[in-house]
Amino acid sequence: MWRRMRILALGDFHGDFPKKVNKIVKREKIDLIVSVGDYLAFTYRNLWFEKCYGKNIELWEIIGKKRFKKLELENLRTGEKPLRELNKIKVPVITITGNVDRSRYEQEYDRKGKIDWKWPYQDFFSKSLRKYKNIKCFDYSYVKFRDLIFIGYPKSSFPGKVKSKNYRKNKERLEKIFSRFKKDNKKIIFVSHNVPYDTKLDKITSKEAHKKVKGKHYGSKLARRIIEKYQPMLAIGGHIHENQGKDKLGETIMVNTGAVHEGKMAVIDVDNGRVKTKLIS
Repeated sequence: MWRRMRILALGDFHGDFPKKVNKIVKREKIDLIVSVGDYLAFTYRNLWFEKCYGKNIELWEIIGKKRFKKLELENLRTGEKPLRELNKIKVPVITITGNVDRSRYEQEYDRKGKIDWKWPYQDFFSKSLRKYKNIKCFDYSYVKFRDLIFIGYPKSSFPGKVKSKNYRKNKERLEKIFSRFKKDNKKIIFVSHNVPYDTKLDKITSKEAHKKVKGKHYGSKLARRIIEKYQPMLAIGGHIHENQGKDKLGETIMVNTGAVHEGKMAVIDVDNGRVKTKLIS
């Protein structure tokens, strides 16, 4: 017999932390907080889309290293607020990193050319997280909590290049963990920053979206293939802010938490293998 557990799933803070998170933890009697990352603000978002989106060029090559470093340090400072506030909550917090959180993993594409400036590729997130003892990161790893196994897939922000070396590398990382628990798939919760590709959860409909991606499915192909192959009990993701909701892929229930900086999150009740989700907005 499994013990009932109540999870607060949230993510996409982008430098903010709504006060109602604390109220929901108390009101819903939350046992565990699961975060899908994106703690930092994306202060140069519009500039990046204008200058770099779809191109093999880094922002600092256009605006200069000095200006980029100033902007990036500003981003890094914004991530401290949500981490600090989460750490205060008297409930365990487990997290993966989002695509704007500067961690050490690469997404599913291969960079062209030589990296001539290593400063932006530091693992800033791990350095920040050391200060917060109540928050555990499980990027390409797993956490056991009561009867459940949480497996983490970080950083994903777009469908990915399935023929790239980094796609194969990240797929191998995840499959190694899932294979370890192949008899326990109905106890596994798969936590990815992005939601799976081509579902109800990943279509970009925001009016502010870049014209090249508006109306397209932009979830992770790797997340979808992992779910199709291993059929975990539950998959939690975010990243696509406008598509808070639920869907199903085979036997796997999928949840897009929505962006917490917009006040959106999900309370998930797991009771003896049954999953009930309440979306909060």
